[in-house]
Amino acid sequence: MKPGPKNLITDVPGLLVGNADDDRLKSGVTVLTAKEPFMASVDVMGGAPGTREMALLEPDKSVEAVDALVLSGGSAFGLDAASGVVDALKQEGRGFAVGPARVPIVPAAILFDLLNGGDKAWKANPYAALGKTAYDTVSDTFELGSNGAGKGALTAGFKGGLGSASLVLESGIAIGALVAVNSFGSVTTPSEKHFWAAPFEMDGEFGGIGPDMASNLCDRPAIIKSASFNPSGNTTIAIVATDAALSKAQAKRMAVAAQDGIARAIVPAHTPYDGDLVFSVSTGAKSVENPMVEHLEIGHAAALCLSRAIARAVFQATKERGDTVKTWWEVNGSAA
Repeated sequence: MKPGPKNLITDVPGLLVGNADDDRLKSGVTVLTAKEPFMASVDVMGGAPGTREMALLEPDKSVEAVDALVLSGGSAFGLDAASGVVDALKQEGRGFAVGPARVPIVPAAILFDLLNGGDKAWKANPYAALGKTAYDTVSDTFELGSNGAGKGALTAGFKGGLGSASLVLESGIAIGALVAVNSFGSVTTPSEKHFWAAPFEMDGEFGGIGPDMASNLCDRPAIIKSASFNPSGNTTIAIVATDAALSKAQAKRMAVAAQDGIARAIVPAHTPYDGDLVFSVSTGAKSVENPMVEHLEIGHAAALCLSRAIARAVFQATKERGDTVKTWWEVNGSAA
């Protein structure tokens, strides 16, 4: 396995991603779409998810394809970002056909970034407009770090952000991950320098510092004992995608496998205060010749991509006015 040419989820041919954000708001939206509807499912392991149109992604539900997926900041307010994407899709005549009507299908998930130092005193919900802008700017290249849904994201130790990574299997099947990291847990070991995802790093994509060889790596959840411990809402929301032809049930299994990527890169993960979830996408462009082997490889690769994308999100976060926590670079710039 090796990373795709862009090391982004858009190395899965046909997928497009757009970001929109607001510096003053310290929040934003990320949209994933394609020119044609695509298969999607989801797996939720966090204790506090915020979602829209999740139930229809289960394998037993009748809708087989969606038009876009939305990751947004803003907590429950951010769910309105999907409305802006729906409006844009409707203008293009896209959507699930119900007789002469077409209904765009746009599942969404949100993270909590209401206490990150941004100006949240809006009079009208800004997220529908941000969603439409993100959709209008989709491309096969996009910025990571403090952009899109990762604009105002925070983690236990540093600013969070938007991350992505990809892999190409020997069969030619492509897998990619896209994630907005706003976790209660830490993406780094107690050293605050080494990433938990370090064993899976490729080509120095988040500094090439390597794993932490210290002996006290179980101590990080001591944050729970801290006097400043006050969980108010977090969440890591992600999308994993492949061009392999998967059924809805198989896409669900890819999402389940990819949850391991969160657990390998964030400690602790899937807490009662996170809404951790993983969407899964199949464009269906490539047939699976050896299902027993390739379905296993696809799930494994999805988890690897997600771990790497999480570390990249924090590694590429940038310092901005009004930040309430430091970036990884502010603390470790000389280590990279």
